[in-house]
Amino acid sequence: MRIACSLGSMLSVNEVLNCAEKISKTQTDTIWVPETWGMENFSMLSAVSGRTSAQKIGSSIINIYSRSPAAIAMGAVTIDTISNGRVILGLGTSSLPIVETFHGYKFEKPLQRMKEYVEIIKLITSGKPINYSGNFFNLKNFKLLIKPLRESIPIYIAAINQKMVELTWEIGDGIIFYLRPKNEMKETIQKMQTKRKIDVTCQIITCVSENPDEAVERAKKTLAFYISVGRIYREFLARNGFEKETTNIFEEFKKSGFTSNHELVSDSMLKELTICGAPEDCKKQLDAFVHTGIDLPIIQFNPVGDTMTSFEVLQKTFLD
Repeated sequence: MRIACSLGSMLSVNEVLNCAEKISKTQTDTIWVPETWGMENFSMLSAVSGRTSAQKIGSSIINIYSRSPAAIAMGAVTIDTISNGRVILGLGTSSLPIVETFHGYKFEKPLQRMKEYVEIIKLITSGKPINYSGNFFNLKNFKLLIKPLRESIPIYIAAINQKMVELTWEIGDGIIFYLRPKNEMKETIQKMQTKRKIDVTCQIITCVSENPDEAVERAKKTLAFYISVGRIYREFLARNGFEKETTNIFEEFKKSGFTSNHELVSDSMLKELTICGAPEDCKKQLDAFVHTGIDLPIIQFNPVGDTMTSFEVLQKTFLD
């Protein structure tokens, strides 16, 4: 079974690199590195490539508002060359607060914007001169000064709502799912894969520890965070069986922040959306996700206690 690992935004730069070096000694398929409002992604992918030799290296995700499509294409080609052809370019829309509050752009027409980004990036990374006219972008006589190592770089799209899922199956090489109930995800995968086969990945909040109670609490806090600050996740989960829980978690967040709203995460939410607990239990939980039809489960490392000690437990559980 192919398996991947995501080294989360809450890790330090050195922790990401140290974990990547440990992963390099395993059969792990891909190391995914996120970008939120901390580490810059292309810098980290370059550094991770220097600590590894076999694993593919993915961005999960670079948002399509903070950089131009040409800048993303140049970054992808550069890192692909440095890593000897191991890059997967993961793109997503991010969220309104990040795009408008942190980057100062208008969060508008994400579907059309994604379509144009993917079209432009594919054209640029082909190494050919391009002219492009779209609703958002118009490029004239653009040609890379360096020759791409590969004719094309795989593009995976993070998708939540159905229209973005459908667009991904039209133009993407793979999809990155996150926080989807298993039954819904299984139905979606079965339906969409009949139209066109792409690589289906799912990033899974994962907290594993010899102390299962600590792992469960860590998973609850991580899940409560995404539900509280991520309107798109909150609304999607509310439509798919968790309306009561998401409402309660968000209302408590508005009252007291993250002090106690994780206590409102139900056992059924944990079971459907995360992997958490003791190592042997977590292995069984991973199997349940794989049975939905995912091609590549992505273990999102959420440390329980000391980071490197926790990573050793995760590695022994899933990666060795």
